[in-house]
Amino acid sequence: MFRAVVMAGGEGSRLRPLTSSLPKPMMPVANRPIMEHILALLRENGVEQAHAGLHYLADEIEAYFGDGSDFGLRLDYSVEDTPLGTAGSVKRLQEHLEGTFVVISGDALCDFDLGAAIHFHREKGSAATLVLTRVAEPREFGVVITDEEQRVQRFLEKPSWGEVFSDTVNTGIYVLEPQVLDKIDPEGQVDFSGDLFPALLKEGWPLYGYVAEGYWCDIGSLEQYRQANVDCLEGRVRCSILGRETKPDERIWIGEGAQIHPQAHLEAPVVIGHNTVIGEGVHIGSCSVIGDNCVVEPGAAIDRTVVWNNAYVGRGARLSGATVCQNVVIKANSVVSEGAVVGDKCLLGEGSTIQPGVKLWPNKAVEPGARVTMSLVWGTKWPGNLFGGLGVSGLANIEVTPEFAGRLGAAFGAYLERGCQVITSRDSHHVSRMTKRALISGLMSVGANILDLRTMPAPVARHMTAVSGASGGLHVSLSPRDPDQALIQFFDAEGKNLDRAAERKIEAIFAREDFRRSHRDAVGSLEFLSRTVEYYTEDFLNFIDGGVIQSAGFKIVVDYAHGPLCLLMPLVLGRLGIESVALNAFVDPTRREASGLPLAEKAQELADVVAALHADLGVVADNPGERIWLVDEKGRPLAGDELLACFASLAMEGLGEGCKIAVPVSASATIEQLAHKHKAQVIRTRADARSLMETAGREPGLMFAGNAEGGFIFPEFQTVFDTMVSLGKLLEFVARSGRKLSEVRESLPPIYKHKAEVQCPWEQKAAVMRQLHEQVQGLRTDHLDGLKVYLDTGWVLILPDVEAPLLHVFGESTSAESAHGLIDEWCERIEKAQQEL
Repeated sequence: MFRAVVMAGGEGSRLRPLTSSLPKPMMPVANRPIMEHILALLRENGVEQAHAGLHYLADEIEAYFGDGSDFGLRLDYSVEDTPLGTAGSVKRLQEHLEGTFVVISGDALCDFDLGAAIHFHREKGSAATLVLTRVAEPREFGVVITDEEQRVQRFLEKPSWGEVFSDTVNTGIYVLEPQVLDKIDPEGQVDFSGDLFPALLKEGWPLYGYVAEGYWCDIGSLEQYRQANVDCLEGRVRCSILGRETKPDERIWIGEGAQIHPQAHLEAPVVIGHNTVIGEGVHIGSCSVIGDNCVVEPGAAIDRTVVWNNAYVGRGARLSGATVCQNVVIKANSVVSEGAVVGDKCLLGEGSTIQPGVKLWPNKAVEPGARVTMSLVWGTKWPGNLFGGLGVSGLANIEVTPEFAGRLGAAFGAYLERGCQVITSRDSHHVSRMTKRALISGLMSVGANILDLRTMPAPVARHMTAVSGASGGLHVSLSPRDPDQALIQFFDAEGKNLDRAAERKIEAIFAREDFRRSHRDAVGSLEFLSRTVEYYTEDFLNFIDGGVIQSAGFKIVVDYAHGPLCLLMPLVLGRLGIESVALNAFVDPTRREASGLPLAEKAQELADVVAALHADLGVVADNPGERIWLVDEKGRPLAGDELLACFASLAMEGLGEGCKIAVPVSASATIEQLAHKHKAQVIRTRADARSLMETAGREPGLMFAGNAEGGFIFPEFQTVFDTMVSLGKLLEFVARSGRKLSEVRESLPPIYKHKAEVQCPWEQKAAVMRQLHEQVQGLRTDHLDGLKVYLDTGWVLILPDVEAPLLHVFGESTSAESAHGLIDEWCERIEKAQQEL
């Protein structure tokens, strides 16, 4: 048995940003830290006791390896406050080194036979044996020249080609006798190769060079790091790779608990870490390493890339020849190119591109659609805006984590008054429960008192916020736009979305972490409200004309989309005398439906049931219980602008002459035609849902508001979208009209409106909008939201997206062909404007 000293104190500055928050010995090669490979090599060669010399981020190494028992040997540590040099570091351990011992680097990968080196050392009677290896490019290393007896004659540190007389270089592995340590000054900074060995050679000490056979790489550059991983996978270095090999000699290793979709393609050699999830259609190319606890979404492609632990790779993302550090989020359709490095905790927005060779230091946020052409060293972790169009959203448990939610809850509570009451609710999904509880913890920590509704439709939570006297509220759900994202909606005291001024204040508190911490006796309370459904139901029935609905004897089919609306709506429909057939009428916490776009998938199923039962109409409710889509009694889907026009027509007819309604600037001009017919007044709002709600709340006499996404508002009840109220008023209006839904629909003017999207980088949006504005001088325009241009045959609206690098193009004309032509023309104008910048 002999002892070893593992040199593990270097900063690895040449490897930044990989080593910005992780010491070089902890960098994973084939999913194991370099130092773990070295400890395994020592154990194989009979070492039972090792001493590690640490300096940079020493705690990371100590926390991982502990006392070494999990790695088959005993391990203790010597931590230097200031660097002492390689020899000085070993000098500190002199009292533990009684016999022949080995010094080895903890951040260079090798598989040498150390037993053979020790045998050589003892056979030669050497005081110090330098383990050497032959390399093709010796200029980056210390060249060692020996005689025919392998005795060291000369040292050359990083020679030029004119000084190169040998290809044998110093590997930093030494076999030493303890007496050489007596020659080291304990007070100074002393290196083996630059100080001690030249001094010993000058004094005539027996120094020998042993040329070892096998693999050695000091991993001195980012390229060498990637190559070291490739060498492990291709078997050039003897090392143990964690995981089970799918077939003997196939060289595909799968970690414990990993889930690989049957339609995923893995091209050997590949390593997949523990508990990693690989989705449908994913391509993992050869020489790729995927760490533990990663998620690779369907359609992504990863080739010759090293991905560290806890990373997320979104749908359709492309990674080639890159290195991705831990806790990185790469959103859908992003590209990370050859030689790029993405540091810890970076966030790459959807559709972003990292150009070849670019390095992102930790905690950088790249905006959606951005193209990064130079390395980013300075920057912030989060973009300036937390709030988007619907609220705060992000990848569930990837971006919107419990830690994030706790801070966000504290920021919301700090914005409100101490001791206030806050209504909280959620949908049925497990991730929503987790996120809501974290938000509640943050709120209570700053003194807010919680009135929790548990699983409840968002409109019910909004209504309870308004009638309970609470200062605000929140609802947590999966996003209706993307079921991979969690959505947190915040309400004011009236149950409406927060205005932009309030959002900015919360963002500022969140960014500064300026949370007021409450004394232990002033921490907020948590109360679970009962009879919430009963209170809402009574208010609802008092608002709806139930007698008119009962007299109509409606028979309807409702698809509840497994949302919490099924907990109360069937009871209400029964009290209104409506015969209803329920589909998907149970709360399922495992469902991940994109409830914002259900109709295309569900229309045929719903139409078949409506036709078979001779029902009056079919209804699809979204999961949060805010929006609806319809199927008429003939089985035809009713959605978009046609649904809005149908509902608006019924509302104007049912509410009487002079009624006032609101629709977004993007809605069809058919609304004005219907208003003229019914002598109603139309108010146009900005295109987002919040603006529609704000207008509904402040405009005197407004009786109805709605958009083409299935969201409808009756301000007399509450100024927010509400599926139950929308359906109740629709049935009331249809009953009063005495017509079938299909007849109302067929009475509408034809609508020829289309929509497209054009990619536009953030930095070009303003300039493109300026150019478009200059092109339409002299034409009638509207700047309520974006640029709306009125033409002889219709209108076109160019609307910058507030969350993505996109411009939305809406166009309406007198025929489908003409509307498509408008869209094509203005998309070309936008693309041309970008090219001219």
